[in-house]
Amino acid sequence: MKKYILVLGDILAIALITFIGFAAHGEASLSFLPRIAAAFFPLVVAWFLLAPWFGLFRDDIIHNAPQLWRPVLTAVFAAPLATVLRGLLLNMPIIPIFAIVLGATTGLGMGIWRGLYFRFNRLPPR
Repeated sequence: MKKYILVLGDILAIALITFIGFAAHGEASLSFLPRIAAAFFPLVVAWFLLAPWFGLFRDDIIHNAPQLWRPVLTAVFAAPLATVLRGLLLNMPIIPIFAIVLGATTGLGMGIWRGLYFRFNRLPPR
């Protein structure tokens, strides 16, 4: 399967995770769109900076069930980076608990997404 589906799915998963986070705080209306974007874009940047380093686009990783821990770990590392980027973007303090929650929720969401991708895009047996 083409990698663009994996990349698009990663972006959509991050968007969904971000939206759910804001909705959980009652901040899902259009008036919060700038704040949503200020969380979404740094997380996307952090994810795609780290994902190749963790091998998340290599066929031998993507199609190997024991490697499904990698997206979760990548999210755990991407969240603090995204939090720093967000703080710099907004010129606001960096809140450690936000990075922890962002890492946990992103790890869960990306683990689910990548697990679904693995489930429905297995390579045929050799």
